[in-house]
Amino acid sequence: MPFAPSDRLSSPQNPRIKQLLKLQQKSAERRALGHTLVEGLRELSIAVEAGVAVATIYTCPELAGETGLAELQSLFSGKKDAPEWFEVTRPVFEKVAYREGSDGLLAVLKTPARTLASLRLPANPLVLVLEAVEKPGNLGAILRTADAAPVDAVLIGDPRTDLFNPNTIRSSIGCVFSVPVVAAPMADVMAFLREKSIRSYAAALTPKAHSYLECDFRQPTALVLGTEADGLTPAAQAACDETIIIPMMGRIDSLNVSVAGAVLAFEAVRQRR
Repeated sequence: MPFAPSDRLSSPQNPRIKQLLKLQQKSAERRALGHTLVEGLRELSIAVEAGVAVATIYTCPELAGETGLAELQSLFSGKKDAPEWFEVTRPVFEKVAYREGSDGLLAVLKTPARTLASLRLPANPLVLVLEAVEKPGNLGAILRTADAAPVDAVLIGDPRTDLFNPNTIRSSIGCVFSVPVVAAPMADVMAFLREKSIRSYAAALTPKAHSYLECDFRQPTALVLGTEADGLTPAAQAACDETIIIPMMGRIDSLNVSVAGAVLAFEAVRQRR
């Protein structure tokens, strides 16, 4: 049976539309239902390729166009577990869309359940660790770096933002699904690194810090970064094996955390090649 819409929704008062708005706006709703919201065919494709289950799809034909709808059909055609698909009128879709220039596709995904215990790493892993990350944009940018470098996993200690916030998904371009990412208490993250014999490098402005260019990242490595406002907590710094800096040659003394993460990750990958 071909993959096609089952109904057309035209009222903003439709219970399904109200549910979409709740998923978009409320992290408590996402946690309670175990669902998250994804906008865009590219992001959805990455999620599907990563094996994430899709519950429901909503499309606006006027925005998606024939090409977009054909690509969506191709993504699910022939699959036994194809999700429900509803068409939505343009006024209603624009009410639930959360980004400008939408391609007319929204999907409700089942949030992946990821834990430190279930994380599978290669023999010589490269890991990024973020403590208390709070900005979805920064987290998304780091996940894009992790996918591009590539990095084997991203561990979020004591997160202050929802990993599957729609804005994180948007800013990561779906890489939150392609990169193994786990949120846990920071103490548990550091204990996990010790258990796996992964050497940890704290990025911090301290007198004992030395340049990242002097480090050997060819061994199992975790690059540990804190927030832009406060940096790493003293406890996190103390738990790391070494402290490193990216030397600043100008007037400022630090970089945006996502930029710093990219600099360190790509240097580690360069060494390993």
